[in-house]
Amino acid sequence: MMNRDFNEVMFPPPGRTPREDTAAVMKFYKLPKAFPPEVLAEAKRVAERLDTPGERLDLRKKFIFTCDPVTARDYDDALSLETDRKGNRILGVHIADVSHFVIPGSALDREAYKRSTSVYFADRVVPMLPEELCNGVCSLVPNEDRLAFSVFMTFDKKGAMTKRTFAKSIIRSKARFTYEEVMTVLSGGVAKKLGKRETKLVREINELAQQLRALRFSAGALDLEVPEAEVVLDGEGEMTGIVTRPYDESHQMIEECMVAANEAVAQELWTKGVKILARLHEAPDEEKLMMLRADLRGLGVKMGNIANQQVFAQFLKSIKKNPLYPTIVVMVLRSMKRAVYDSTAIGHFGLAKRFYAHFTSPIRRYPDLTLHRQLADYLAAGVAKARVAPKTLAKWAAHTSEREEIAAEAERGLLEIKKYRLLEDQINSRQILDYDAVIAKCAPFGCFVEIPELAVSGLVHVSLLSHKYVTFNESDHSLSAPGGKSWRVGDRMKVHVARVDFKQRKLDFVPCSPRRSSR
Repeated sequence: MMNRDFNEVMFPPPGRTPREDTAAVMKFYKLPKAFPPEVLAEAKRVAERLDTPGERLDLRKKFIFTCDPVTARDYDDALSLETDRKGNRILGVHIADVSHFVIPGSALDREAYKRSTSVYFADRVVPMLPEELCNGVCSLVPNEDRLAFSVFMTFDKKGAMTKRTFAKSIIRSKARFTYEEVMTVLSGGVAKKLGKRETKLVREINELAQQLRALRFSAGALDLEVPEAEVVLDGEGEMTGIVTRPYDESHQMIEECMVAANEAVAQELWTKGVKILARLHEAPDEEKLMMLRADLRGLGVKMGNIANQQVFAQFLKSIKKNPLYPTIVVMVLRSMKRAVYDSTAIGHFGLAKRFYAHFTSPIRRYPDLTLHRQLADYLAAGVAKARVAPKTLAKWAAHTSEREEIAAEAERGLLEIKKYRLLEDQINSRQILDYDAVIAKCAPFGCFVEIPELAVSGLVHVSLLSHKYVTFNESDHSLSAPGGKSWRVGDRMKVHVARVDFKQRKLDFVPCSPRRSSR
């Protein structure tokens, strides 16, 4: 384990050139560059296990499909939907059966455990498993026989889960959709890949997903979703912009189905006495909530008794249209405990789930692979066979939690480097762009602004706000100058970058002159 606090500020250095940034970040976080020869050799051999599936539920005639981003290279989850005689809906979530190919104690398994997670950079992926598996025999590509672990959940008309069953299966995905294609169908359009019956099924899955989503939020789940920002790079590794990916119903449909499957597996094993690597997310400490409440008061935002989860959830819903919403979400996330893997406790505060674990991404997360193995042992031989020694589970929990945090830090670190390079290049080339900014905090020495377009923040020094003396007002945390000019949290202004400090990761901005064009 690394001897450091995860809250410690660490800034990975940029590369000598933009092309070398990712390599520099990988070196800083000691991420692996390539798989050892023995692992690659084993990956080629175990791929042959696709031809020896063992006893499985044959679902190849069922309409099963995948839905992923346009840029996805591996497909580890698929969906189906049927109706029983009573009119109940049976949702099928079919997950790539990685455990069939990665044998405990093998070279593949040892390396997968060491990595514990895939790391996703703007220009490459550092995978948990070799390409022969993650993009090959384990990937649920359309029109090919693939081995899966299926979770079947029966829901009544109100959206309550009344039954859950599990089975090793063999599937043949009938279609591979992108989120955009599914959104077209959900918006009333037509997808060329689908007939009327299949289109109806996709819409019915979404209806169920939206019902499950509504039930989650009524139970106090926290809506902290913000549009996902993707960095766009050119051939030299230079950032050319940011594309914001919407979090629409197509994304929600997949998320709710995966959450339901994760919950079903966790509940089945935990309630039967099988301890697992739970995905634990504890409620925030009262002290943290008090600090959050005070910080939000400084933004002019009032909260109720957010120690009550229902009130907390309602508060987040009420601020959706606040111009400072992204800033508030970051503040809320910082006040909360980090979700981790744990072998002794279970429950997910943010999702409002009593039982929760990760099952649906075994291609890219080792905890999911361990859960697949335990569920398989449980189904085949009962509780005793599925149990893992407490010390072993504790070791897995600590290691996988740490590797996940390192991966997240590395991903954030590279994104930050690319954004700072973009702004630094503007200064060096004297092609400086103006950005819409929102004041997030005022202090005696200036105001901190957020730039939503780039998801960065920086300081506008008080000396740049006015030629006249500027006063900081303690009562409402605002700044004012003679003549009635003032600057308050939530106010908007246009700014351009003035200084980029790579070492300290600080940005200084200048308010744009009214006569200055904004691009």
